[in-house]
Formats: sequence, structure tokens, C-alpha cells
Amino acid sequence: MKSLILNTATRLMIGVLVLFSLFLFFRGHDEPGGGFIGGLVGAGAFTLYAIAFGTEATRKVLKIHPITLIAYGLVALVISGLIPMFVGEPFLTGKWLFLEIGNTEWKLSSPLIFDIGVYLCVVGFIVAVIFALEEEPLINT
Repeated sequence: MKSLILNTATRLMIGVLVLFSLFLFFRGHDEPGGGFIGGLVGAGAFTLYAIAFGTEATRKVLKIHPITLIAYGLVALVISGLIPMFVGEPFLTGKWLFLEIGNTEWKLSSPLIFDIGVYLCVVGFIVAVIFALEEEPLINT
């Protein structure tokens, strides 16, 4: 789409939208939100960029194929499910590890890995669908 307003607004908004999606992801890890909502906002950012500049420019910005994002997300989902099985607990049981680095306590958990997997799958799936729809030739009937 050729629009000076859309192109300028997209250049200004893409970074804000990606940061907002990461904010939603991390905020929602223990509260409402998380991987799915963050992934939707992240995919919306790349969808807006694809509408403004086309799929080739969006592929260059994304720097990774959307199907590869889905694959990494699925691997993260499986890993998050397998972690509790190493200590004899059922698949997908939440496990937490608390690390104290300096004066800060860091909380690592299998639900965080699960959320990362959901985030990557959502972004990859939606962007792959948008790319397929934009690159599909129009059929005249």
C-alpha cells in the first residue's frame, strides 16, 4: 500500500508495538496476559509493517522465517513439559528455580519457557498466514 501517512506511522510504531508485546509477555507471566496476548501484539506489529511495506521488506525486518519461529516455539513447549519429568513429576507440571544474583532474586520457571513457546508460535503462525495471503496471486473469475 502506498501511503506516506501509513509508512511514516508504521516506522514510528513498529518498535513501540514490539516493546509493548514484550511488556505484555513479561507482565503476563504471573498475571493476565502472557505469551498469547504478547504474541498477538507482536504479530500485529509485523502485520502492520507488511501492509505498509510489503512482505519482502517484512521478511528482512523479521530476519527469521515464520515457520522457523513456530518450530522454535514448539521445541520450547516440549522442553517446558519435559523438565518436570526429570524429577519424577507429570508432564507440564510447573517447576520454579529461584536465583539470587546480587541483591536481585531471579525466578526461572518451566511456565516461562512454556510462555516463550506460545509467544513464538503465535507470532510465527499469524505472520506466516499474513505472508501467504499477501503473496497469493489473485484469481480472476
